[in-house]
Amino acid sequence: MLAIVAESPDRLAWKPVPDVVPAAGEVLIKVAAAGVNRADLLQAAGKYPPPRGASEIIGLEVSGTIEAIGDDVTRWSPGQPVCALLAGGGYAEYVTVPAGQVLPQPGGVELPYAAALPEVACTVWSNLVMTAGLRASQLLLVHGGASGIGTHAIQVARALNCRVAVTAGSRNKLDLCAELGAEITINYRNEDFVEVVRSAGGADIILDIMGAAYLDRNVDALADDGRLVVIGLQGGAKAELNIGKLLAKRAGVLATALRSRPVDGPGGKCDIVARVVDDVWPMVADGQVRPVIGAEFPVAEAQAAHELLASGDVSGKVLLRVDH
Repeated sequence: MLAIVAESPDRLAWKPVPDVVPAAGEVLIKVAAAGVNRADLLQAAGKYPPPRGASEIIGLEVSGTIEAIGDDVTRWSPGQPVCALLAGGGYAEYVTVPAGQVLPQPGGVELPYAAALPEVACTVWSNLVMTAGLRASQLLLVHGGASGIGTHAIQVARALNCRVAVTAGSRNKLDLCAELGAEITINYRNEDFVEVVRSAGGADIILDIMGAAYLDRNVDALADDGRLVVIGLQGGAKAELNIGKLLAKRAGVLATALRSRPVDGPGGKCDIVARVVDDVWPMVADGQVRPVIGAEFPVAEAQAAHELLASGDVSGKVLLRVDH
């Protein structure tokens, strides 16, 4: 089969690699499209190796059709249109994945575009709802509101009848966030998100991709009993935390990762996928939540796709189409 091979940090080549075969409990997916994530850029640069036992090929989510099933797989059968959450291997013609990490093609979404959903849906639902307990009428602050995760988080929060504030760095990105349902839009280049969010009563939950650079200000922006959920380190990994501020607000700081979670067990990937199918897929089917696609590339042009995502000049998800 063909797959993307990271020959160097700035050279991704579409070339032959060994075929993959589903083991017991796995399915083989013929890939229609793969989603591009910032974790993929880090892996290509040698800064984010896959978990032990996972494919060395880049790619954390795909859509396609079931090509074959391994022993002990009963839910899925060849020919079914699906999408899947992966630990790796998505930038390829075929990929194997534990059966519990496979999701049916969501209603109302064309199969290639379904590749834009597994990573963001599982990240958002596991962090905002399963971990932080987001509920109706709360105020959610999303940093990077026009990103793949941000655009999905806005829509899910609105479907849950929450208020949403976002930060972004340009007018067109803020306009997109408002179109998706954000009621408070903040240009981080010339506005103080702490001041704006405090004037709205403080954020009950903050979904943060910046890490160290925003830690102290995020705590300042929290409401009493608020929760800061850190899912990215674009602003660094080390910062000083004023625990006194947390005590005064009875607030909490949480940090999670999806890729390194176990496959099975409470809070594992299969558990999260099942919750997403039960709770988020109906939102997609009835049109409350849709994938936001910013750009599409043939998979052989993965390098260009990575460069676009790294530039920040794209809103929503970037997809790689696989032509068999």
